[in-house]
Amino acid sequence: MEALTIQLKRLGKKKVKQFPLTFESTPKTLKELLEACVKNQVEAFNKKRLEVNVVGFLSPTEIQEQAESGKVDFGELANKDLAAVQEAIDNVMVAFKDGLFVVFVDGDEITTLEAPLTLTDESVIAFIRMTFLVGSYW
Repeated sequence: MEALTIQLKRLGKKKVKQFPLTFESTPKTLKELLEACVKNQVEAFNKKRLEVNVVGFLSPTEIQEQAESGKVDFGELANKDLAAVQEAIDNVMVAFKDGLFVVFVDGDEITTLEAPLTLTDESVIAFIRMTFLVGSYW
């Protein structure tokens, strides 16, 4: 098992969300890295959908933690549909090719899916979501 640090950023925002992510084996290319990240997130998403909430209120600690992230909710979900892994992988590959996000590994931008990666326990992977301006030039 390999544990790496993932950073999620948005252009124009100062806040950086950082969390560790564990992989079964070290990804050798950007494509493998994206697939592993998507599988991990789909698994977490589907697990949350299947959980049964027995307690219908939040503790003061939970309220404080959620307030720091910017949204306080009970986590109740009306839609219980599960995410499909392959569909999510296909979507992330199209999003990368379309330039909706960029990936940096240890400060270096990775521009192709087949780019070889050399990852260590100290590696920091940053996903930066690109924000496009709305409007026209005319």
